Amino acid sequence: MAGAVTAHLSDEASVRPKHITEPPFVKWLLIVIALLFLGLVVMLPLVSVFVEAFKKGFEVYTAAITDPDALSALRLTLLVAVIAVPLNTLFGVAAAWAISKFRFKGKNILITLIDLPFAVSPVIAGMIYILMFGAQGFLGPWLDERGIQIVFALPGIVLATVFVTVPFVARELIPLMQAQGVQEEEAAASLGAKGWQIFWRVTVPNIKWGLLYGVILSNARAMGEFGAVSVVSGHIRGETNTLPLHIEILYNEYQFSASFAVASLLVLLAVITLLAKALFEWKTSQRKSSDRAENE
Repeated sequence: MAGAVTAHLSDEASVRPKHITEPPFVKWLLIVIALLFLGLVVMLPLVSVFVEAFKKGFEVYTAAITDPDALSALRLTLLVAVIAVPLNTLFGVAAAWAISKFRFKGKNILITLIDLPFAVSPVIAGMIYILMFGAQGFLGPWLDERGIQIVFALPGIVLATVFVTVPFVARELIPLMQAQGVQEEEAAASLGAKGWQIFWRVTVPNIKWGLLYGVILSNARAMGEFGAVSVVSGHIRGETNTLPLHIEILYNEYQFSASFAVASLLVLLAVITLLAKALFEWKTSQRKSSDRAENE
């Protein structure tokens, strides 16, 4: 009897018309608006970068991106990202874990400090490090006596980049881990799992997509940061110029094709990052599908 009632209800649900809140033209209108906005604000500027980059021919483009100063700026940009992104990833995971899994005094203060780089201008962030580590700064004379250079060198650029990219990983993970709660970790602990086992086998699989997205955002901001890095770099060609700073110099010197050519490198780096993310997601979905098929 119960089975017949259930079957009857399921049949009614299958034939019941779906509830529609808006007419079809609203759906298509919103889609068109979204596509037009993305086309004008995102796609058109990106296309114009490559159009201007190749405006004077492939030889000019090649010469611009193979220039020693451009290659030096590319290497420095990648090096800064390689250092800053892992540091922010470690901090973001630790901060999100502490905020979402524990209760302690000062939690709101910690969250506010994580959000601080969003509120502070990157130029101000650069000035902070100048005032701290510059020649006339608070620690400048002490560092100079020991031959340690922070500003106008790689350490200062890394510090400024870390400052402006601090929130991205933590801000992606905190709401995700708060929504997930601690039930799975507590269950694993009750079964005898240790701290690192719980982290790698329970926590990481649950947060991997949020973590990946935060890392991508952090990496994109690290490679494209201009304001804070501009203050602490000193604009030394071939030494402390990142790609954004090198693009500014070329543009100010009226080398427009060269500046757009170097700018296309930043676009390509962003595209490569997104392709790596898509590939990772595809492989993960394929692995899940194969595991599901084997279990069935």
